Amino acid sequence: KILFVGPGTDARRIYNLLQKPGYGFELAAVVETVPGARFAEDTIAWHMSADSIRDILNHQRVHTILLGHKPDEVPGLKDALYQTLFTSTTLLDQAAFEEAMTGRVPLEYVSQTWFLEHLRENDKTWYEGFKRLTDLILAVPIGLVTLILYPLIALAIKLSSPGSVLYSQIRIGKMGQPFRIWKFRSMIQNAEADGRPQFASPDDNRITGVGKFLRAARLDELPQIWNVLRGDMSLIGPRPERPEFVEELTRQMSFYALRHLTRPGLTGWAQVKFPYAGTLEDNLTKLQFDLYYIKHRSFLIDVAILLKTVGIVLRRQGT
Repeated sequence: KILFVGPGTDARRIYNLLQKPGYGFELAAVVETVPGARFAEDTIAWHMSADSIRDILNHQRVHTILLGHKPDEVPGLKDALYQTLFTSTTLLDQAAFEEAMTGRVPLEYVSQTWFLEHLRENDKTWYEGFKRLTDLILAVPIGLVTLILYPLIALAIKLSSPGSVLYSQIRIGKMGQPFRIWKFRSMIQNAEADGRPQFASPDDNRITGVGKFLRAARLDELPQIWNVLRGDMSLIGPRPERPEFVEELTRQMSFYALRHLTRPGLTGWAQVKFPYAGTLEDNLTKLQFDLYYIKHRSFLIDVAILLKTVGIVLRRQGT
């Protein structure tokens, strides 16, 4: 059971989040710090003062206090929380809680201070070195598989539509450096004949029949194993985006460029957690997953992403 201390609007968001099955949490009480935003739920006890926290803990069997404010921002909250140190009550920060529950960093919590507090790139030096070594070891057999499959994929593409087997694009990589990627063509030739870059969509009529299969099985990305060998990319990381889209996304969210702190990847946390990004708004949502990965990236998370990607490929749920 959770006691939330914060605005009623945030309490609503927490309540909605906890409705997803399997989380094992229940919003039992709210100390509302900004009045006038209550919502009607018979299971939630509403309070107006931090002085009520002791009684809430005693009578409603609350196990966790979720803080939507810093302790010194609400009168009496610091003293009330100090008393909980002598109990088994857990104190959690709202931003950290939402982050852990959703696997993403909500953009409303992101600021320059957030990056200063949470991104410690010097601590990732050993991890980045180990990851680069792993990339090289795994890229060799994947590259051999790509060479074996190349004639079959090339034949299928040629039979499905006229045009080249491969196509290339400029993408933005680590530290904002542009590089060229290669992919098996999954769309009709000259899909952007009007010269306007555009996101693909799940029902995009530019995608060929063979292209749909290649995308679902992630086979269209295989030529990028060359970029992994070169060091432009990693097997796992945020997907590299086109310069035109990066410029627009950075204009809408100035922190978008922070996803370039690490090498882009063939697959990533956002790809296995978010179904499809066909608009600028979707890409800003994916940014929240990318920020989560950049903050928490580790060998264990990379293994989890790899296993999830294998599952997506086997079920042909790729995009």
